[in-house]
Amino acid sequence: MRPLNFWQNVLFRCGGVLMLAALLLSVIYDGVTQWGTVVFAVGALLFGGMQFLTRYEGTDTTLRHLRRQQIAGAVFLFLAALLLVGKTFCIGPLRGDEWKLALAVAAVFEVYTAFRIPYELKRKGNC
Repeated sequence: MRPLNFWQNVLFRCGGVLMLAALLLSVIYDGVTQWGTVVFAVGALLFGGMQFLTRYEGTDTTLRHLRRQQIAGAVFLFLAALLLVGKTFCIGPLRGDEWKLALAVAAVFEVYTAFRIPYELKRKGNC
């Protein structure tokens, strides 16, 4: 895996913190405000965008599949942000809580690959 440079890593971590902060504030204050939506969308763009910049150039099929799952998780994060913006600002046909389903799927992919990719890299000796 090609790692992120210092600034890309900072943006990656800031995106994760922004998403988490927006979701925690929405739980605490009983609903997502317009600012919370914007903060979540920016966080999802930073977090997912930086995941697109990491690459795996090896030939191991397990790591290639895990990398595809990680990209799918990033796409579901983008979709969750898009659906949340549509709900908050009344844009588009889907104005319910579909964003929660997309976020749940993204969380499953992201958490699974966050633990499994380093394990496989260590096991294969690529780390």
